[in-house]
Amino acid sequence: MKLVDEFKAFAMKGNVVDMAVGIIIGAAFGKIVSSVVADIIMPPLGLLLGGVNFTDLKLVMKAATDVHPAVTWNYGNFLQVTFDFLIVAFAVFLFIKAINAAKKKEEAAPAAPPAPSKEEILLTEIRDLLKK
Repeated sequence: MKLVDEFKAFAMKGNVVDMAVGIIIGAAFGKIVSSVVADIIMPPLGLLLGGVNFTDLKLVMKAATDVHPAVTWNYGNFLQVTFDFLIVAFAVFLFIKAINAAKKKEEAAPAAPPAPSKEEILLTEIRDLLKK
């Protein structure tokens, strides 16, 4: 039973939950970026390059036979995934840069003076009474 309690304590720590949320959002964000690259960016780029569909680019290393399929080197798919990665990396860079800028603004803001402690309030009241 102790092992279950330890695991429960571990799983409920803030960092673990935050990491899980980040992974889930990151996976969804990766799908969105893949769609943007595959469906929005690559078609016009392929059109500019003469109607090329990047995912179809491949080099046939061994032709197909009746028994075996063709052996191909799918460099077009590699280009597609590389563009996906570069866009995701750039988006993450911009996101981190925005977070860092927000932190700098927060640090630059002057901190409010701390509220007086109970002892300071009591000493102030004593001082005021002594003045009277």
